[in-house]
Amino acid sequence: MNSPKTIVLTILTLTCVTSNLVKAQNCGCAANLCCSKWGYCGDTADYCGDGCREGPCYSPVTPSPSTPSGVSVADVVTDDFFNGIIGQADSSCAGKNFYSRAAFLDALNYYPQFGTVGSRDDSMREIAAFFAHLTHETGHFCYIEEINGASGDYCDENNTEWPCNPDKKYYGRGPIQISWNYNYGPAGQSIGFDGLNAPETVANDPVIAFRTAFWFWMNNVHNLIISGQGFGSTIKAINGMECNGGNTPAVNARVGYYTQYCNQLGVSPGDKLSC
Repeated sequence: MNSPKTIVLTILTLTCVTSNLVKAQNCGCAANLCCSKWGYCGDTADYCGDGCREGPCYSPVTPSPSTPSGVSVADVVTDDFFNGIIGQADSSCAGKNFYSRAAFLDALNYYPQFGTVGSRDDSMREIAAFFAHLTHETGHFCYIEEINGASGDYCDENNTEWPCNPDKKYYGRGPIQISWNYNYGPAGQSIGFDGLNAPETVANDPVIAFRTAFWFWMNNVHNLIISGQGFGSTIKAINGMECNGGNTPAVNARVGYYTQYCNQLGVSPGDKLSC
């Protein structure tokens, strides 16, 4: 018969072994990758953001303030501001006849907290950051779809919650170039289109295109910049692969657009600009 001491030691040993097994099964990622709340390895917001278990997880995000800033986004994003961006795209660009300030404002109606909470500086920085990323992702609103995007399907077959349609491809579309089945699925569910079976909707309807950009932003980026984590954190959330030397020119371009738009809007860009 085992003594009480032996039983306790056995239980402790089994607990340690079990703990290590769970860690190995669910995490075990390379040093530069995050373990998501679902137990998969990656370096985007889905892995390093909310629920991240291990690795270079983003800083904990405090809920965004709900106090109105008094800023009207429509008054900030004037015709001159919007046209100053799209006007730099070549006349042959597909986006010239697709993206518009009117479509942006229609989509904005569904996301009333964008650019309107926190301090006035918070709101101005959020608007500047949003358009900095859109400018970079689309080449001043030139591109509706990712260049050569059709060469890859962007299907995460491990994500069974949002199963891929084998006849569809989930490459970047819209002003923030939403991609992957695990983004198209929930974005479509939230907005009201079939993201998994009709991802091309994002490239055919400019209001839905802008709504996907807002959907991604409000779920993955909004709290980062409103809570003072700096523009660099927004780069990580949108394309973390560019950080830490992954694509320094792209990071510098995003920062350049951001500081340019902050200057236009009369607000300091703050610190923590790069990722």
